Amino acid sequence: MSQSTSQNTEQKPQKFKIPKLSVKPKNWLVSAHVATAGIWFGTGLCMVIIALYNLKTTNGDQLYAINSVMQLLDEVVIIPAATASLVTGALLSALTNWGFVKYYWVITKWIATISLIVFGTLWLGPWTNAITSISAELRLQALQNPLYMFNDQATIIGGIVQTICLLMIIAISVLKPWGRRKSAKT
Repeated sequence: MSQSTSQNTEQKPQKFKIPKLSVKPKNWLVSAHVATAGIWFGTGLCMVIIALYNLKTTNGDQLYAINSVMQLLDEVVIIPAATASLVTGALLSALTNWGFVKYYWVITKWIATISLIVFGTLWLGPWTNAITSISAELRLQALQNPLYMFNDQATIIGGIVQTICLLMIIAISVLKPWGRRKSAKT
């Protein structure tokens, strides 16, 4: 009898549990997550303001310069901040009791963050690169180019939408408005 009992316990698969962070390291990681999200949001907001200001440009060199600054901000600040926000969020999910799917607010943040990164990668970034490239070649005549005008308007509208979504993600992080999933209580 004791032999069959020991065999039953040996056959059960062992669950691998990732150790959870203590309070101080967790707070540092939360701070890094909030900082990177804030940098992403703040830079996105600045890019929208710059793009709106650029609508009044009457100088071709200034048009190109402003577009190239927006491209630089995208490549040097937004992409690393968005990536760092995603990585710190993944670490927080893995190393804290929040998990990846235990809470509705965490699931919502994951879906929104990944959607914004995909949107930025597939559309906002290429639109920004296109207006920079076209204005580099055509300067002020870019304002007569239909492709430039489409990409410029798309960059502004997309940037506004992304900035509003980032603000909502930050609010969700602070408010944690939805509770724990019932199926995740185990």
